[in-house]
Order: sequence, then C-alpha cells, then structure tokens
Amino acid sequence: MIVTYSIISLSLTGLYLLVLLYLIKGWSNLKRPKLDVVDFKTKVTVLIAARNEEEKIALTINDILAQDFPKHLMEVIIVDDHSTDRTAEIIRSYASQGIKLLQLNEDKPLNSYKKKAIAEAINQSTGELMVATDADCRMGPQWLSSIVNYYETRNPVMISSPVTYFEEKSLFENLQTLEFGYLVAMGASFIGNNKASTCNGANFAYRKDVFYEVGGFKGIDELASGDDELLLQKVAEKYADKIAFLKLPEAIVYTHAKPNLKEFLSQRRRWASKSTKYKDKKIVALAVGIWLFNVLILVNVILSFFDVRFFYLFLLQYGLKFIFEAIFLLPVTAFFKRKSLIWLLFLLSPIHIVYFVYVGLIGNTKKYVWKGRTVR
Repeated sequence: MIVTYSIISLSLTGLYLLVLLYLIKGWSNLKRPKLDVVDFKTKVTVLIAARNEEEKIALTINDILAQDFPKHLMEVIIVDDHSTDRTAEIIRSYASQGIKLLQLNEDKPLNSYKKKAIAEAINQSTGELMVATDADCRMGPQWLSSIVNYYETRNPVMISSPVTYFEEKSLFENLQTLEFGYLVAMGASFIGNNKASTCNGANFAYRKDVFYEVGGFKGIDELASGDDELLLQKVAEKYADKIAFLKLPEAIVYTHAKPNLKEFLSQRRRWASKSTKYKDKKIVALAVGIWLFNVLILVNVILSFFDVRFFYLFLLQYGLKFIFEAIFLLPVTAFFKRKSLIWLLFLLSPIHIVYFVYVGLIGNTKKYVWKGRTVR
C-alpha cells in the first residue's frame, strides 16, 4: 500500500517539477525588446473601471496624464461603477485635461459590473488599442509609450504586461509581493511558451476590433471577475501566436498588497473562481494536479507522526519543490529589482502549501464579497 501511495506522491511531485521547468523555459524565452519607435501612429484608449477609489484614483490619473506618449493619440475613459464616495467627483475634476467619465446606470442587478463597465468604455472609445489598468495603480512616464512601441513594432493583437506590489508596510505584504511575482511570471512564462493562459487586468492591452471579433465578454459575463484572463483565453483560441508579454521594466504597473488576511483570501478566492471557466481544460487538469501535489505534502506531514518513511517522502517532495521554485523566482525577482525578497521563500514556501490547498477548496464553492457586493 505504501509503495503505491509513494508512487502517486512522487508522480505528482514530478508533474510539479516539470511545470516549473516549463515556466523557467518560458520566462527565459521572453527577451527584453528595444524601444525604437519615435513617431507613434496608434490611437490608444486607456480604460479604467472604478468603484469607491477616492483615496488613490487621483494618483493614477496624474500618472496617466504624465505619460510621455503623444497626447493627441491618447484617450482616457474612466467608468464609475456606482461609487458611494467622491470617486466620480474626483474623475470629473479632470475633465478639462481630457479625462472622460462614464457612469453605469443599469435597470437590473448584474454579477459582473466590471465587465459591463469595460464594455461600455470600449463602446464609446475612439482608439485602436485598448489599454486597461485599475484605479489604484501607479505607473512610470514610459508605461504607455513602451506598450504602444511594442505593439507597433511586433504587431500582437493582445499584450500582457508586468504588475507588481510596492510600498509594502509589513512582512505579510512582502510575502504577498513574492507570491504575486510568482503568479505574474507564471502567466508570462506560459505566453513565452506560446501557450497563453493567464494575465493580470491591471496592465492589459488588446486591439478593439479583436475584442469585438471574439464576442467581447459574451459567454464569460456570468462571473464577477475574469475580464482579463478569460478574455485572453478567448482570443488565444484564434490568435495563439499573436499574444505577447512585454518583459520591460518601463512597462511595469505598481499596486498595493492586501493589508490583512481577510482581504487577501477574498481576493484569491475571486481569482480562483475563474478556473472552472478556463477554455483549455488541460490547464484546469494541470491546476488540479498541482493542488493534489500540495494536498499530499500535507498528508505526508500528518502521516510522518505514525511512520518515519512518510517523513522522508515529505522531505524529498518539499526539498525539490523549494529548490525549483527558487530557481524560477531568482530571475523574476531580479527583473522586478526585488532580489532581496527571494530569502522570504523560506517562509513563504511552507505557508503557500496550506494556502494553496485552502483556496483550491473554497475558490469554487462559495460566494465572496468584492467592492462591497456579494458575487460569485
């Protein structure tokens, strides 16, 4: 019995290590592009869906207005999603600087207000390239020009760009930054292997005509989230080789980690809820396999109290997991100029096992609260 169990455990360990090797290869495949366009031609629409963001939205707007991209080629549309604070008032105060405010006004309740907001903004946009970000993000002055530069020189139909956390105030937030870097790099690595599957909507660009060509959010609008990777997967069905990741420091968007465990788990539950809607069921099966790998690590810890052989099995699994994750994360943290965070892997790795199993269990079984609403 223990032999069969050990074979299963080691097989799942092998699966996870193969995934990490695949990610290492994909990240390595992504090369830093040269920025050589000086005469831009593409009209761009920056899209933001905002709900109760009065504390940070002015900073985001100011960063967008400070872009070195030609102003006559840039349109900014911000959709206020039924905010109950001063968000709309703040957005409206920038009208003289070209910031356009839309306000949602539905007759019936929706489960995906954010997708509705983005779709409305796209309907009223005049740009060729849609560039989506969030209302609590910060970016450097070359953010937009680097994205459009890549678009005009490489001609992709969709561009996923890097996102990271910054201004951390605690060990908990630094741990999130390392874990989030893993997730962002994982999506980048899949794209680097020409197998686009995940991305982050805080830094996401796509052609307007392609959005309509794939039917927009139709078929994925029953989920509150998924305006990013579920849309990416729809586009990947038709343009698998035309989706890019912009591995460029100038293109990084910065946002903040969650300040407490409750908000963190709510966010991760929301992200996990999208997995059952993935178009590529091989990705779903792979995720299940990795989840089972983490489950068996925990099971082996428990069984170690009864039989020392399970302890040795645990040490082998965990040791290989840690080494391969460190190899993957070293160049990732270097890219984000946060190499010092790699030492937190000693703490993050065991915590991540428990968290991953927990989120996998609740991600598709419970409703969650997002922006003051209970959604699914």
